[in-house]
Amino acid sequence: MENIIRIQQLSKNFSSIHALQQVSFEVPEGSVMGILGPNGSGKTTLLSIILDVLKASSGSYEWLSLPSSNHHRTQIGTLLETPNFYHYLSAVDNLKITAAIKNCSTEDIEPALKLVGLWDRKDSTFQTYSLGMKQRLAIANALLGKPRVLVLDEPTNGMDPMGISEIRTLIKSLNQNGTTIIMASHLLDEVEKVCTHVAILKQGHLLITGPVQEVLSQEDCVEVKAQNLEVLQQLLLQYSAAKNVRMTNDTVMIYGNVLDLAHINQYCMQQGIILTHLLQKRTSLEAKFIELTAEK
Repeated sequence: MENIIRIQQLSKNFSSIHALQQVSFEVPEGSVMGILGPNGSGKTTLLSIILDVLKASSGSYEWLSLPSSNHHRTQIGTLLETPNFYHYLSAVDNLKITAAIKNCSTEDIEPALKLVGLWDRKDSTFQTYSLGMKQRLAIANALLGKPRVLVLDEPTNGMDPMGISEIRTLIKSLNQNGTTIIMASHLLDEVEKVCTHVAILKQGHLLITGPVQEVLSQEDCVEVKAQNLEVLQQLLLQYSAAKNVRMTNDTVMIYGNVLDLAHINQYCMQQGIILTHLLQKRTSLEAKFIELTAEK
């Protein structure tokens, strides 16, 4: 599978601040790559560099196996912040302005609006749109010129659950139609639902990258309960297969590479602890993210 972009040892310094430090990863064509990290981790800086908004201090990147060029930029649709649409113009008239700026055909407007589900509201003014509809129009704006890849920075920021669901469905639909999507977001649950690949940043460092399922499969998670949770937690801290043991509300969580439920149950029984709850859970991206980015 061809890589849409290959990022190699990318660094960016703002005076004494190291915003990015030798970040390297690849984005396969046809994927949805989620770039995750706390505020200040370097997500927006990274996107700004690969879109030629900022210049890297060192390192390089290649779009479609070649250095960045004007030709490649025409194949990239971007949404770094919501465009300033004219409130009293319709969706079509707003996109006509963008088409003129991009020097692309107005014939792209109809398929773009249909892709984002706004064709039936094409003549409605922007001010009558919901927040989710406004963001979908912004994505239609990025789709003008039929780009091969979309780069989105926090596409669901500030939205209510309905708006988030609309954008999630749209991203999946665009990807199924062949568009590669690179998105930065802090909404971990949403990223887990739509992304095929993930890169997690912390203070400018790349902590882990790869297919979402591979990142998650590196660690099992098991929920356990007993009458005395504090005694149970202390006991499981001595369990050899446990890498980490945490108390969450009324449940003890065990994390480890290979956790066997029968063996955990037997271990507790041998120590005189009767478990009232024992459940294997797939590690969520949120749990993995918190573990990786927690202060040590």
